[in-house]
Amino acid sequence: MQLILATRNAHKTCEIQRILGPTFTVSDLSAQHEIPEIRENGKSFEENAILKAVTVSQMVETPRRRESFRRTSQRDVPALLIADDSGLEVDALGGAPGILSARYAGENARDEENIEKLLDELARIRAEETKRSARFRCVIALARQGELLGTFQGILEGAVVERPRGSNGFGYDPIFVPRGFEETFAELPSEVKNTISHRAKAIRGLIAKLAALKTAD
Repeated sequence: MQLILATRNAHKTCEIQRILGPTFTVSDLSAQHEIPEIRENGKSFEENAILKAVTVSQMVETPRRRESFRRTSQRDVPALLIADDSGLEVDALGGAPGILSARYAGENARDEENIEKLLDELARIRAEETKRSARFRCVIALARQGELLGTFQGILEGAVVERPRGSNGFGYDPIFVPRGFEETFAELPSEVKNTISHRAKAIRGLIAKLAALKTAD
């Protein structure tokens, strides 16, 4: 099954493809330069995911754009569009960075800059190790031709460590230790992370919905 992911983040595309497995083919917007960045002005992960999924699902249905995606899908059917909005919520910071996770240190901030700001904020308020509880939250929205077909949420509890550890993953992975583990996401093998993560949990709900749609078709 062909899916279009509303992102230009290659790390996210690769991770979602690995979680979904070979039954699905995931393409993203990297080559779709005419599709603008969608302004994420929602007040929650769910609102932002829905906004991206519904808006982009309308945009990809122009004949020119449909043809570019049809290189990997020969069926002349409306595209299934998924959008992921996710981030880190730190209790000691009142849930920040939350929906601002990707731009916590400013627009177009690098992962390292976002991590540095978060750790600086925790140091500023002198958050003890026992008060660094946090969670990763992910919401995935599924849309087709501008119609929302469903949203799926995944949450993973854990804690923020004092300094980055590990070289795998992306985003805040080097400073997040999932509950029940001693390693950060960036230290864990990808096959472990992709089994327990917030994104993996959300995708399980997505897969169930896609199976239902396939049966209905």
